[in-house]
Amino acid sequence: MDIYGGYTPVLDKLLNQILNHFEEENKIHQEQTGASLYEHLIGRVKRPESMIEKCQRKELLVNPESALKENRDSVGIRVVCNFIDDIYTCIDLIKDWDNVEIVKQKDYLTNAKPNGYRSYHMILDVKRPEKDIEGNTPGHYFVEVQLRTIAMDTWASLEHEMKYKHKIKNPEMIVKELKRVADELASCDVSMQTLRHLIREED
Repeated sequence: MDIYGGYTPVLDKLLNQILNHFEEENKIHQEQTGASLYEHLIGRVKRPESMIEKCQRKELLVNPESALKENRDSVGIRVVCNFIDDIYTCIDLIKDWDNVEIVKQKDYLTNAKPNGYRSYHMILDVKRPEKDIEGNTPGHYFVEVQLRTIAMDTWASLEHEMKYKHKIKNPEMIVKELKRVADELASCDVSMQTLRHLIREED
């Protein structure tokens, strides 16, 4: 079944559009500051089988409307930055993009999840020349953006691995340790940010 109803080519174009936005911003930032805006950038169109599974889990109809309208992560971007300040710089830049509206934000940097997860999530409504699922031209398509530091990204990868692995020994102990490490990494991120400020003040 084609959960995206033939919209996959548009989603591919949308993915490239947002990636190009970030790459252009990074180029400008490097020219102005000599430093990169982010350490690495990855993006994907959610695999059809993953989108089908998500629709079923959320008890939604398995159709293009659910995939493109009810769920808003058919296109996902992850921006991994070196420092916390870089995340907020990216957020400010996104706010100025043409034909892009931020429709939802969740700040898990200052308000971490109970398990220690930290990241900044945004849902963007991006205007495209192609018709959308509701018949609008230009069309509106959603993109999920996650911004985090390298330390946060490493932690999230490990936590994700644990979540989907079965038969783990001592899961309670691991969960407790993951929370402890998340707090330590958050403290290190703040310390690194402070050190960068001090170094730049010397300039």
